Amino acid sequence: MGRLKIPTLFKPRNQTKLPYSNPIQEGLVQKIETHQDGFPKSVFGFFRRLMSGNKIDGGSRTEDEEKVHSWLYALAQSEKDLVFEYVRSTERGLSFAEADRRLRESGPNVPFDYSFPSWWQLLWKAFFHPFNIILIVLSALSYITSDSPNGCIMLVLVFISVSLRFYQEYSSSKAAMKLSEFVRSPVKVQRCAGRVVQTELVVQVDQRDIVPGDIVHFEPGDLFPGDVRLLSSKHLVVSQSSLTGESWATEKTADIREDQSTPLLELKNICFMGTNVISGSGTGLVVSTGSKTYMSTMFSKIGKKKPPDDFEKGIRHISYLLIFVMLIVVAIMVVTAYHSSHSLSVSFLFGISVASALTPQMLPLIVNTSLAKGALAMAKDRCIVKSATAIQDMGSMDILCMDKTGTLTMNRAIMVNFLDGWGLAKEEVLRFAFLNSYFKIEQKYPLDDAILAFVYTNGYRFQPSKWRKIDEIPFDFIRRRVTVVLKLEAGEESHYSPDHFMVTKGALEEVLKVCSFIEHVDRGEISTFSPEDYQRILSKSEEISNEGLRVIGVATKRLKMQQTKDEKRGDHTTLESDMVFLGLITFFDPPKDSAKQALWRLAEKGVKAKVLTGDSLSLAIKVCKEVGIRTTHVVTGPELELLQQDAFHETVKRATVLARLTPTLKLRVVQSLQTVGGHVVGFLGDGVNDSLALDAANVGISVDSGASVAKDFADIILLEKDLNVLVAGVEHGRVTFGNTMKYIKMSVIANLGGIISLLLASLFLNNEPLTPWQLLTQNFLYSVGQIAIPWDKMEEDNVKIPQKWSEKYLPMFILWNGPVCTLCDIAALLFLWFYYKANSTSNIKFFRSAWFIEGLLMQTLIFHLIRTEKIPFIQECASWPVICSTVVISSIGIAITFTPIGSVMGFVSLPLSYLGFLVLLFMGYFFVGQLVKRFYIFVYKRWL
Repeated sequence: MGRLKIPTLFKPRNQTKLPYSNPIQEGLVQKIETHQDGFPKSVFGFFRRLMSGNKIDGGSRTEDEEKVHSWLYALAQSEKDLVFEYVRSTERGLSFAEADRRLRESGPNVPFDYSFPSWWQLLWKAFFHPFNIILIVLSALSYITSDSPNGCIMLVLVFISVSLRFYQEYSSSKAAMKLSEFVRSPVKVQRCAGRVVQTELVVQVDQRDIVPGDIVHFEPGDLFPGDVRLLSSKHLVVSQSSLTGESWATEKTADIREDQSTPLLELKNICFMGTNVISGSGTGLVVSTGSKTYMSTMFSKIGKKKPPDDFEKGIRHISYLLIFVMLIVVAIMVVTAYHSSHSLSVSFLFGISVASALTPQMLPLIVNTSLAKGALAMAKDRCIVKSATAIQDMGSMDILCMDKTGTLTMNRAIMVNFLDGWGLAKEEVLRFAFLNSYFKIEQKYPLDDAILAFVYTNGYRFQPSKWRKIDEIPFDFIRRRVTVVLKLEAGEESHYSPDHFMVTKGALEEVLKVCSFIEHVDRGEISTFSPEDYQRILSKSEEISNEGLRVIGVATKRLKMQQTKDEKRGDHTTLESDMVFLGLITFFDPPKDSAKQALWRLAEKGVKAKVLTGDSLSLAIKVCKEVGIRTTHVVTGPELELLQQDAFHETVKRATVLARLTPTLKLRVVQSLQTVGGHVVGFLGDGVNDSLALDAANVGISVDSGASVAKDFADIILLEKDLNVLVAGVEHGRVTFGNTMKYIKMSVIANLGGIISLLLASLFLNNEPLTPWQLLTQNFLYSVGQIAIPWDKMEEDNVKIPQKWSEKYLPMFILWNGPVCTLCDIAALLFLWFYYKANSTSNIKFFRSAWFIEGLLMQTLIFHLIRTEKIPFIQECASWPVICSTVVISSIGIAITFTPIGSVMGFVSLPLSYLGFLVLLFMGYFFVGQLVKRFYIFVYKRWL
């Protein structure tokens, strides 16, 4: 499908520039634009992206977003006649033939112009990884040289790694496809038919067949099939929750011309694809369809903006390093072995054994076992992990972005106060608000429950049994208020007369509209509602709203019998007039008791919280103050839209509360934090409008009660909206990350050090230090011993701060610690050479037996030195599974030389003096290693 090419609008003074002169012929679906020199624009775009590194920092809108914004603003500021001219349509609508032609030209009205990768492409992507290639090549060579067991093990490891990666990529791709379900519905369209005399017909058309220029008719429940410029409207109320995430409805009207200062989603005469009608009706002109709509520019980013995974990049770089070292070392080993044995097959088999020993074969198993263990631990905390790799990212996460609703707050209303028109607490206001909520039957709302709960829990006795309900005028989105008509039971004496009494409550502005009087509760007097009263009440309401509270109004009216009859005939407009304003009721969505504690615990672990919400700034600030989030730097979405790129990044960096954000702004904030700030970002959201940010964040977190699309894109789903679960997740993530890094650093150092030692021993002996079978057995025992690593514990200091992969420190870590292993091996070599005279062919079996045990113990014990900053076995011990694994593998390695199996493998029994030497050797190794460790920590201020 082609992309819409709408030139950017330049708006001169007092004139709106047309976006293009002939939208249908020149631009609704334009082909690739070319420069004057004839080169495609995409070529220049390619080089521009190449030079920029294709980094998406979120600091500015994309070109497609700018086009859509300019187009919609031009239509919002134009008269209806001009709008018809822009899209080449008429007030009668398009003819069927013209609609078919445009459909062929622009393609189906599918919101996302994005081709999803097929399953085999995802499988190839999962398979094509340097580490997998190494294992497959070694496996093939193992089969060629009749080493089938080793080859089979390598293939199983590749299968596990590829399967897990493919499953995650395929699940993500399926989730992106689900977004296309939002706009599948039949649409009422006005078309004209007839060659001579044209007749206007309203027909039902599939949403996919809607084209720009169609006139659509809509009523409650209908979805807008594209971006629509309203032509007529009657009490139209629209829900834009799919775009904003906020449940409050928005009034729309056709009879208005907007200006550039109005935020895009607040344009009154524009309705957006994917939003729906709550009440009212109207007609509209479809101005954009398919991939050219605002919704499409938002969700087309899905699956394209995921930041590169530092851990995955690091594994790739290690793989490349191992390949490079392997090629050099193996070549030297093969040549050395051939020089001594003069057998090409034996030399080749020895080279494969060396390559196998150099490869950290257990890495996929260690990583996946660690992740699975973390996922099971989080499941016990009522937290479902969909993407296991997200656990590692949680360990690195240093910023958590979240919406306040339901996350920081209880997502329910609590009544706070009852005030008269002068801001004083008056029980009479509460009495009538209670009676309205008590007798109201239709459409019970949380605010009613809050009023009833406040009255009952505070001991008020308003005796509703003395009243009888006569009738009710239910709430609707046009009036935004509810009214009940009550009557005192016979025999009750009261000053409430004459016959009946009407109580109204609802949105303050709507209640004030029907009031002509105001009551002085203290004096029992009623006076005319003056402009001063109106301004005073609105000022008080604004003051309360700035404190983060919600306000509704309460009014009353005494009725006579005739007025009650009028009400029963449905004359609501007459009845709800000339009312007496009584006062205000205020509500608050209280913060959760656990939120403050959880945020404090996250801050202790180095995770900063930022609130990204579509709510008003005042409400967000109120909640954040309650839970301890600093509010010294706050900003709103419209303010962010006006900032230049550098100012945008700086503002996002400093701000802790960002309110009135659209989905695209949430995405840009996340991208800015990732690319410019260098942070690992988690995002907690549960709405359709959060899908962009969930997909782009390093860790997407949703809740079980969230929208299905949000849960599809989330990596982690919380069964409870409790931030304490995330704290536990961060801890599990850091343990998982730390244990994985232990294995990577230990295996790279041990393998490289061991291979260098083998190379030196080969040069010294002019023979193979170990036979291929001995080397493979040593590598197998060492690998099996590492299976317990995921069950190791982490030091408390390492769990307190975010753990990030650092390519800068890993090479230095190897350079500092690798020589210690080689030095220890050389010491053993020299001891065998000079003390036991194991420097000739006649003593080669003795040398190989001794070298086998020393190498296995070195590779097994090095983990204990690497895993902690402290002195191993004295200040800090590993977990009992790791200790048991070390003891068992070491015992097997020593015992095997004294068994018949050892004899078959070419081993001989060793004297106890050699075992005593090994004790002294490894004590020296730990002493030197600890000194190097302390110097390394002193220089780089870190260890793992």
